[in-house]
Amino acid sequence: MSSRRRGNREPDRVVGGLHPVRELLRAGTPLRRLLVAEGRDTSPVVDEIHELAGANGVRVERVARADLDARAEGLVHQGVLALAPPFAYATLEQVLQRTDGEPPLLVALDGVTDPHNLGSIARTAEAVGAHGLLLPSRRAAGITPTAEKSAAGALAHLPVVRLSNLVRDLQSLKERHVWIVGLDGDGPEPVGACRLLDEPLTLVIGAEGRGLARLTRESCDALVHIPMRGEVGSLNASVAAGIALYEVTRRRAAG
Repeated sequence: MSSRRRGNREPDRVVGGLHPVRELLRAGTPLRRLLVAEGRDTSPVVDEIHELAGANGVRVERVARADLDARAEGLVHQGVLALAPPFAYATLEQVLQRTDGEPPLLVALDGVTDPHNLGSIARTAEAVGAHGLLLPSRRAAGITPTAEKSAAGALAHLPVVRLSNLVRDLQSLKERHVWIVGLDGDGPEPVGACRLLDEPLTLVIGAEGRGLARLTRESCDALVHIPMRGEVGSLNASVAAGIALYEVTRRRAAG
């Protein structure tokens, strides 16, 4: 999605949809403009967006829906669009420092190129209290308007790290005593049997179809699968990630 540039200022980041925009405001993210379609019906979420905008000193601009559609360039915006500075990625060190004494729980994506899957995984990761999402910088989806819409606001709260080399950074995590568990359809043990889930952990999710890359698989301390009894041979990457993350949550709560 293209964005407009003024002078030397970086282009606007376009965030559309009621929940993504509300969560940006809740998180105190600086916004350059907040656009609401003329005639947009009120609702509890819309009312809260107006209240949060006022509290954060963000002026709400009423614009024609056609103008909003043009700015959104196909994004489903629900009559609300925020223009913000570019997404602020975190560093691995910043993520590890925000665990508040809990065992780190990180989610790494290996070759996931669909921004809808990225957003859905981020939404679940934030919901279970994961401390960060790790994304390779090449051959993988990044934070786009579609990903933010699919995440339903989770990316306003979940730190995201852009990795220059996934395998090297997984090795760095292992040196910091963080276990690496890969979710793989051919993994030798079911996820529920893995003894590492309540330890400091990075859960690695592979792309649909291809799964984990060979070097990524070799970097894992354990490979696990989700038991399946039906005829379907695989799960959507975001669904598989959700099942595995809630198994991690269940294990940690039991512990």
